Amino acid sequence: MQEINDTSGQSIIHRILALLLAFGPGIFAIGYTIGTGSVTSMIVAGSRYGMQLLWVLFLSCLFSGVLIYVFGKFHLVSGDTALFGFRKHLKFGKILALFILIAVSFGQWNSLMGILGISSNIIFEIFQLSYPELAEYRYGIVLGIAFLIISIFYGVMLIGKYTFFEKILIILVSIMGLSFVISLFFVHPMPQDVIAGMIPSIPEVSGGKMMVAAFVGTTMAAATFLSRPLFIQGKGWTLADNKHQRNDAIHAASLVFLISGAIMAVAHGALFTQEKTVDQVLDMANTLEPIAGKFAVTIFFFGTLSAGLSSIFPCLLIAPLLLADYQSGKLDTSSKQFKIITLVASCVALVGPALGANPIQIQILSQVFNVFALPAVIIGVLFLIHNKGLMREHSFGPWIKVSLYVALMFSLVVSYNGILGILEM
Repeated sequence: MQEINDTSGQSIIHRILALLLAFGPGIFAIGYTIGTGSVTSMIVAGSRYGMQLLWVLFLSCLFSGVLIYVFGKFHLVSGDTALFGFRKHLKFGKILALFILIAVSFGQWNSLMGILGISSNIIFEIFQLSYPELAEYRYGIVLGIAFLIISIFYGVMLIGKYTFFEKILIILVSIMGLSFVISLFFVHPMPQDVIAGMIPSIPEVSGGKMMVAAFVGTTMAAATFLSRPLFIQGKGWTLADNKHQRNDAIHAASLVFLISGAIMAVAHGALFTQEKTVDQVLDMANTLEPIAGKFAVTIFFFGTLSAGLSSIFPCLLIAPLLLADYQSGKLDTSSKQFKIITLVASCVALVGPALGANPIQIQILSQVFNVFALPAVIIGVLFLIHNKGLMREHSFGPWIKVSLYVALMFSLVVSYNGILGILEM
């Protein structure tokens, strides 16, 4: 009887692992989208504005899911990747592709500095809980942790292949998602607050417009869509897998909404209702402890750390992948160019910790700058999918095309709000 129970338990565990490992390239969409920048934006928004910006998160995730699906199907039908497709099929494609390549890489490298800085500080805080005397050596220890993290990730970059990156991300994203959802059971908003948050409104306070732009910049990230064809290529999917590709896009967008909404809800329940605000992720844990206890703080710490670590991979990958996309439209993680650019990105990531700077405001600002490349990406793919010679009998239906035009208008409005927010700041 004991052997039967053990076999049954192992079978359940194997099924869960098989389900997680079956997740496709959408795992990279979650890795790009939910990092320490996203966690920071959600916490700050939840603590300052409650659930008021939930509608922004919902629309961003909805349009994000559509764009992930569109870029994926375009690749399966045409065989071309995003930037290579722009360059190859559009009259203004070369200039458009170069602009997007530079803008997205700049935004992701800025995010990388903040991600590494916050992740290193979180690990330091965990050690400091047991060894308070470490406080006077904070700068050196944090820098050392940052160097160790980025060295490990760069080492994995040198030896790993697409499937290896995917499996590591699945583990980190799973830990992150479970941590934030569990945290929601300790502190949560009232149902009426969640419903009210779905009614469009922008906080009429200083920084409100900036926060809306940061929300969209982190949940509707151009890097997610541009890299989609390359990761599908790495997965080995063909047009016969379009149904899997569609479901993968739906799952990715749904999980981003669920996890991000949970973070905002925790901040609302723990802080907004008590009229407390935070500007740093680490402050969240200190404020959460009196309400939910040390166990909840530990869970939240691990969730935030997993969010940071799961974002390092995609942020290191984006510049070399987009450059390879622009040049040839092929995914190659073993080339000399790939190794050199990821090394440069690793060095850039260390700038923030080396300067001892607080990365929070820079992180939010980098999310705002990510918005400005978004309209260009949507315009480019609209031209591509209206090319009957490319899409042939596989063209998109009217609902998808209408959704893309609405997404374009949404991105333009948010970009305008981002400009106003920067000018206010």
